[in-house]
Amino acid sequence: MTLQDTSPATGSVNAQRVAKPGPVIALLVVSAFVVILNETTMGVALTPIMQDLDITAGSAQWLTTGFLLTMAIVIPLTGYLLEKFPLRRVFIAAMTLFSIGTLIAALAPGFGMLLIGRVVQASGTAIMMPLLFTTVLNVVPASHRGRMMGVISVVIAVAPAVGPTVSGLILSSLSWQVIFWILLPIALIALTLGALWVRNVTDTRPDARFDLLSVILSAFSFGGLVFGLSSIGESASGHAPVPVWIPLVIGAVSLSLFVARQLRLQKTDGALLDLRTFQSRSFSLAIVLVVVVMAALFGSLILLPIYLAQVLGLDVLAVGLMLLPGGVLMGVMAPIIGNLFDRFGPTPLVIPGMIVAAGALWGMASFDETTAVGWIIAVHLMLNLGLGAVFTPLMTSALGSLPPRLYPHGSAIVGTVQQVAGATGTAAFVTLFTLTTAAAVESGASEVLAKAEGVHAAFLVGAIVASVAVVLAFFVRKPADLSADLPAMH
Repeated sequence: MTLQDTSPATGSVNAQRVAKPGPVIALLVVSAFVVILNETTMGVALTPIMQDLDITAGSAQWLTTGFLLTMAIVIPLTGYLLEKFPLRRVFIAAMTLFSIGTLIAALAPGFGMLLIGRVVQASGTAIMMPLLFTTVLNVVPASHRGRMMGVISVVIAVAPAVGPTVSGLILSSLSWQVIFWILLPIALIALTLGALWVRNVTDTRPDARFDLLSVILSAFSFGGLVFGLSSIGESASGHAPVPVWIPLVIGAVSLSLFVARQLRLQKTDGALLDLRTFQSRSFSLAIVLVVVVMAALFGSLILLPIYLAQVLGLDVLAVGLMLLPGGVLMGVMAPIIGNLFDRFGPTPLVIPGMIVAAGALWGMASFDETTAVGWIIAVHLMLNLGLGAVFTPLMTSALGSLPPRLYPHGSAIVGTVQQVAGATGTAAFVTLFTLTTAAAVESGASEVLAKAEGVHAAFLVGAIVASVAVVLAFFVRKPADLSADLPAMH
């Protein structure tokens, strides 16, 4: 069934036709949380997987890199998928793929099968966040979107943060396969409930065009960039599978061709990814800040565990437990920030949020081999406090500034940017850490002192970039359509 929205400016008709959107959105949020949580559980699990399967670090890294590559390739396709097919069918396809991939990974007898399972998982994961964004934009009135996007922020920010903790708790007494066996029944329950509850609440375009050349260019563009960025850290330590410049150049050239083709195709509404979203000033500015925020989040998520384990000498479980309070804080904050956004708009939240986040990164730049655990937890809480105040306002301002016909494309662009920004942050932090550490070792420093210097250099650059982003935060405004007097949700 295709619903025709007779009020394109607000999408409120769809909200009225869904008598109780709460359970459906709750199901989508839980499903998205599970699939995103899975994305970051592998980091802590790589060491036991290497030992159990007798593989090298380079091979094991593909369990993460392959996942990110698949996400980068599939997410740009979601704009087309959500235009072409009913929402219920897309949800069932996404959760089915994730469930099958999880089962394959749980049963994997060796590295090859485990990698296939991760790729299939990623195919489903890539669809979930754009699907969730698009659903909320269509069924939730603009006056309540901040609250709902606050809940979604839990998925975006908290799931990656608690992934290492969950993984560490499991691996402290059980095998790595248990991670997938725990995820599988949750995914199957979500799939079953989705088949019963999810309805088609978005407009579809049966005539939506599938441009194969755009898909190919998209795969080389975002796949090349993410692969190249993910390989920078390995390259800095001399273990990259190919020279880093090759995938980066391929990605950059393909991206130029991809953009040119989309600009031509969108004139006839045939673009795979409609770039007219960037005609919205609010969307463009928010996207720039999202890049900084996601880079800071994922960069710190990758570097803090390295610092805690290799400089301070903490074990896996201790590292996971130290990172947990920050994730919990962000989860508690998200609905509060959403309510504040609905009342006051983004400006009073984004500006102090960016200042606090930048201040936290400056605090992290002070970490060394003698830093107290209490101070590390406090600064990590500070970082999550700042980022938590920024996520919801940026997402809501960006997507809420678009006309309903561009919701699927805006959601796909946000998802794609998150992946590229996450890869960029990870690459930048790891590269700075690796190069500075190597230079310190050559100058005669001990390995622990050298790594402490590497951590300092990485967080220092992150703090400088975040401080520049504070200036941009002053220009974030609430889109006009979000201020309209719209009917409340039933």
